[in-house]
Amino acid sequence: MSNIEKPVYLEEKLEEIQDSGRLGYRSKSLPTWCPGCGYFSIVEGMTSALNNLAIDPDETVVVSGIGCASRFPFFVNTYGFHSLHGRALPVATGIKTANDDLTVIVVGGDGDGFAIGGAHIPHAARRNVDLTYILFDNGIYGLTKGQTSPTSILGFKTTTSPFENHDVPLNPLMMLLSYGASWVGQAYAGNPHHMAGMIEQALAHKGFSYLHVLSPCVTFDKTAKTYQNLGMSVRALPDNHDTGDLMAAMALARMTDTPAIGCYYDSPRPTLGEGLDDIAARAQGIDLKPAKPIKAKAKKSQKAPRRRAAE
Repeated sequence: MSNIEKPVYLEEKLEEIQDSGRLGYRSKSLPTWCPGCGYFSIVEGMTSALNNLAIDPDETVVVSGIGCASRFPFFVNTYGFHSLHGRALPVATGIKTANDDLTVIVVGGDGDGFAIGGAHIPHAARRNVDLTYILFDNGIYGLTKGQTSPTSILGFKTTTSPFENHDVPLNPLMMLLSYGASWVGQAYAGNPHHMAGMIEQALAHKGFSYLHVLSPCVTFDKTAKTYQNLGMSVRALPDNHDTGDLMAAMALARMTDTPAIGCYYDSPRPTLGEGLDDIAARAQGIDLKPAKPIKAKAKKSQKAPRRRAAE
């Protein structure tokens, strides 16, 4: 049997990756997702963005909850925190508040984020915690073998909805825009080059950045959010879109049949950390004056008796 030589383009690609330094952001653990899963390209996008921004892996923490997406911290060469189901955001908020110098990234799926963890999202967004939340949306619970999720489309048949899903799906982009996230964007796992750029933008943003990634589940979804269907419907944001216009961003977010990828909204404002620092500085600068001494009241027995009016 003759030896099969590697194609020239493959060798060139391997050399390009090695020279770029991206491999320094990959751990020794190989991803365990199903072959063809869109999450592989998110790992590549993440390592590319971290490398391009020259972010120190030793100063980076990736926090996750539970689900297929939440295996992510094992596959990157950073610090990681594999937390409880739906609790990644409060854990990440604590980490960032304790050490503001860290780059904190939260990853999770649509079920982890918008079902059991849904109550944490608005508060992290409105407080403008300086972290990046990357949500992997495949519209299904993949780890538990294919149940409907908060973003499953109407009419979708799964193991728990054999007679079709009748629950109206959530619109995560609309929710995050309403919650006050200072940066909101969307990417598609089938376009890894564009997605890497979106992750880079999200990481570079000072404040709470939310990146919604549309990704197929190749194992449990053969009809809805497939590569074919998403590839035909996904489009780029209009060139003239104003990322500072909240109403325009919301109007685009409503177009779920033809989802647009790109930066929807970018409106920097003071972060939670900056607000806490300001409060601490003002509190330490207050001149605490000594309390005024309390004058003792005369006892009733010491009061002079009232004189009767002269008759």
